[in-house]
Amino acid sequence: MLELSAGGCTVEAVLNGMPLATIGPAGGSKSLAVHEYTLAGRNRLSLVVSPPPIGTNPPSQPRVAIGPTWARARLVLVGQGQSPADPGVRALGVVEWATAEGKTYEAPSTHGRDVDLPVTFPRWRWLDAPPIAITPAVQRTALEFVQQLAVELGRGNAESLIAASKLRFDEMALAYQIDVAAVLQRFRDHLQRLYAANALKITPPVAAELVLRPLVDGRLIECLTPAGGAVLRTQNESTDLGDHAWPIRMAMVEGRIYVLR
Repeated sequence: MLELSAGGCTVEAVLNGMPLATIGPAGGSKSLAVHEYTLAGRNRLSLVVSPPPIGTNPPSQPRVAIGPTWARARLVLVGQGQSPADPGVRALGVVEWATAEGKTYEAPSTHGRDVDLPVTFPRWRWLDAPPIAITPAVQRTALEFVQQLAVELGRGNAESLIAASKLRFDEMALAYQIDVAAVLQRFRDHLQRLYAANALKITPPVAAELVLRPLVDGRLIECLTPAGGAVLRTQNESTDLGDHAWPIRMAMVEGRIYVLR
């Protein structure tokens, strides 16, 4: 699992080029399972301090720490029934960064290290996806793709997303040693429950609402809102229904889209 904790600054944890968790300046901690982003052997774990807004690449600028300002990312091996905070977990790799109150630090800045992990996962398909240049044609193709998915999901139809995400579902099942048919059925059942509860209000995005973020040297493209959230999401008026999102990290091969993560 990946455990991220921080205080005094916004920080993002990145594993092998995949941004996986963010904590705002109010601080706190969060953890998540990361099997499907983990590689056999060498892995790169990084902290991005004060990451820039999605779709921008500003130069680093000095910033003064207001109060204790720090961040830590850990990759930990968690046993059955344990949490990453348990004292008995095995830390496989740690990246830490801190600056004292009143001191100047660079923002954004990246701090990372290589971590060798004793795992036996196969070579994930996203490692061999061809790099994608984000051209107007690619932007249009991606927009049409997520628009159609939004329409189908809003109707309670899971099959379009399942078809586009077949490789993702296969690898997720492999990563967590679960039956892929069971994974697909749970996804269908979840979507049907939301549909029956009128909790699938999904508005297809327009061009201005879609930001394409290149990941892992452009081999994947993440579909986001300008605020950085998943573009494929519900927009329910009732807070009782909650909101739900479906992250899209896709590869594109000869004009065809494959959702790999």
